[in-house]
Amino acid sequence: MERRTFLTTATAAIATAGFPILGANDRINVGQVGIGGRGTDHINYYSSLATESRIVAICDVNQAARERGVAQVKKLQGTTPTEFDDMRKMFESKEVDAVSITTPNHWHALSAIWACQAGKDVYVEKPACHNLFEAQQMVAAARKYNRIVQVGSQGRSIAHKMRAMELLRQGAIGQAYHARGLCYRRRFSIGHTPDEAVPSGLDWERFLGPAQLKPYSKNKFAYNWHWFWDTGNGDIGNQGVHEMDGCLWGLGRGGWPISVSSLGGKFTWQDDQETPNTQQTTFDFGDAQMTFDVRNLPTLPEGTGPVRPGYTGNIFFGDGGFMVVEPNGFQLYKSAVGNSISGEAARGAGAGRAEKYEKTMDEKAVEQEQWATNPHMQNFFAAIRARDYKLLHADIATGARAAAFCHLANISYRVGRELKVDQSTGHFVGDEQANALFTRNYREPYVVPGVV
Repeated sequence: MERRTFLTTATAAIATAGFPILGANDRINVGQVGIGGRGTDHINYYSSLATESRIVAICDVNQAARERGVAQVKKLQGTTPTEFDDMRKMFESKEVDAVSITTPNHWHALSAIWACQAGKDVYVEKPACHNLFEAQQMVAAARKYNRIVQVGSQGRSIAHKMRAMELLRQGAIGQAYHARGLCYRRRFSIGHTPDEAVPSGLDWERFLGPAQLKPYSKNKFAYNWHWFWDTGNGDIGNQGVHEMDGCLWGLGRGGWPISVSSLGGKFTWQDDQETPNTQQTTFDFGDAQMTFDVRNLPTLPEGTGPVRPGYTGNIFFGDGGFMVVEPNGFQLYKSAVGNSISGEAARGAGAGRAEKYEKTMDEKAVEQEQWATNPHMQNFFAAIRARDYKLLHADIATGARAAAFCHLANISYRVGRELKVDQSTGHFVGDEQANALFTRNYREPYVVPGVV
């Protein structure tokens, strides 16, 4: 066979197998699933990357949201996207190369798995999944169908965070033994809203999807679905999953923790929210430890940032210093042991040596939301063109792992005790109640399959 004939035949075979043949200048056609607040953001981001992508389809179970999405795309791109009320129909479209999923958490896994099965590449917002079982199934689907699946952990594409993690790997603080995640997001009580008739144009049954049927109320819809176990994961799985990913990234420990213990509660608020507004979790790896704090009530920051309504970040401790990583930069403090001292100071110091910390680096970055997410989406597009998931900054295996640790914490919180974790399966040793929360009771036909 002549070389030209071979290349033509091979290219046709790859295209038939579901891989888009894209040149460096070809735009990737994106279908947007979910047109809430984050979905609206995604339309803005993709439209700002006009030389790389265009939105050709939108999908939402709410007619009003679809109308807003169509109008937004028309304004930004000057084109009219195809409108879908069922994501499965969108996934069948040959016009769509990749899908962007900004649904509520309980839809992330099933949406992504269906898209992979339909031959689409996927950008799925954090947390990657709603439970531990889904984390495994999403990775399995991405690998089986050779799909590029990026999770919206955009911190993985932010320059100063990448630099901070590189320094940790190089031993900037010596041997890291403790990672601390901080999710201090000031929030307020959602109050009570009564059950009522489903608003016109909203397919409430399809919104619930994998969750069991329950009456509509305003608090169970829009943003507040985050605070109900059927649809959300509390703030540890909302904002906190970013800092959880940072802990795992910086500490560099693979596998499961030996144990997890999480305590907290919903304090002072009397409302419909089910998830805690205060939560403290410890993960024990044996040779290292992670602690994670969620606080939605007034608090002081523990990093170096100013006092403000919310604070998020990571602190890493090593035998040679510590590092504080924040949304707008990081600070590195080296341990420096001075000369011998005497008197009360010496007796208090034990070894008789003074220790101080010298700031060796104060790297700052101004990270607007768009400029945090755009590089992450560009990384997604580059991996699609190369057909290489290893180029992704937050491949599904990475994003699912961060989500899984949030789920470990929530399960320990919900059963009210420390849990021992099986190192080979991630299940809980000798605890049937906790293991029942490894997955959920899915509602037909919205079932995450055991075999993808």
